[in-house]
Order: sequence, then C-alpha cells, then structure tokens
Amino acid sequence: MDAITLLLTRRSSAALQAPAPDGVALETILRAALRVPDFQELRPYEFIIAQGEGLQRLGAMMERAAIASGQPPDIVKRASRMPLRAPLVIVVVAKARDSVVVHPLEQQMTAGCAVMAMQMAAFAQGFGGIWRSGWAMFDRGLHIELGLEDRDQIVGFLYLGTPSVLPTPAQDVDPEAHVRHL
Repeated sequence: MDAITLLLTRRSSAALQAPAPDGVALETILRAALRVPDFQELRPYEFIIAQGEGLQRLGAMMERAAIASGQPPDIVKRASRMPLRAPLVIVVVAKARDSVVVHPLEQQMTAGCAVMAMQMAAFAQGFGGIWRSGWAMFDRGLHIELGLEDRDQIVGFLYLGTPSVLPTPAQDVDPEAHVRHL
C-alpha cells in the first residue's frame, strides 16, 4: 500500500478480534511511533502494552479508578471490560521532559502523533484499530494505578486487532470547507 492510499483510506475499526499484531508486526508499529515529529528528540512518551492477562489487569485498574473517582454505576460496571474489546491495547502516555525550549503541550502532541503513527502502521499491515479516549484518559487514579508521575498524561488507548467487521469507507469531504486563506 502506498503512503497516499494509506492516508486517504485509513478508517478506525471498533470491532476487533484476534489475531493482534505481534512479533515483527508489533515491532514495526512501535518503530513507526518513534519516527513522529519530536523536536529535540526528547522521546516524550511511554507505551504500556496490555494483552492476554494484561488486559484483565488493565480492566481491574480501570474499575478501581472508576470507583475511586465516583463514576456512575454503569461506567463502574463496564470499566473492567473496556480493555477486552480488542486483543491488544496500547496505553500511550505523554511524559513531558524538562526543556526550556519544548513546551509540555508540544510534547503531548508528539505523543498524540505516536498514537496516529501506530494506528497507521497497523492498518498498513492489514490490522485494524481505534484510538479511544474518555474519562479514563484523564483519571488521575488510573494514572496512579499505572505508576505514572504527576506531570504524565495519557493521550489515548490504542485498541488493535483484526477487524471482525470491515469499516465502511469514509465519506468524501471537501477540504476547502475547513480551510481559510490569508
């Protein structure tokens, strides 16, 4: 698949099943994340991989965080099952590094670019994925459960696997509707 086709046809896949990327495929996905724009090469990210038993551990952490933060009962009830929607979940964390030049927001954007690069690399290899966010991304209790520092910020949960249902093609959108010329 050429790069332009990849960029213009990528779609999120919410219905994911095994197999998930592993071995060389997973390494390729992680290597793609390491190639995103990263001013001064601070590498301001961490990738926490949950698969197999790790999915249950992540779910238990999410459930404890939901209870501790007073989430509504329906969210608490489904929190432990959230990671089970895919055979592989990568929690992407922005880890702001000390820098007088690179603002923490720029570093968070680098981590966000890493999520997109990983999803694109998965898609290019025939896998599917979806970048999820929601309450858990901002829940400081979950951050503590994951052993993160105060200034760390989860920027997304990348769910990866094989699509069980192929996503519908994206509708064509006129770019000019989102452009302003000076």
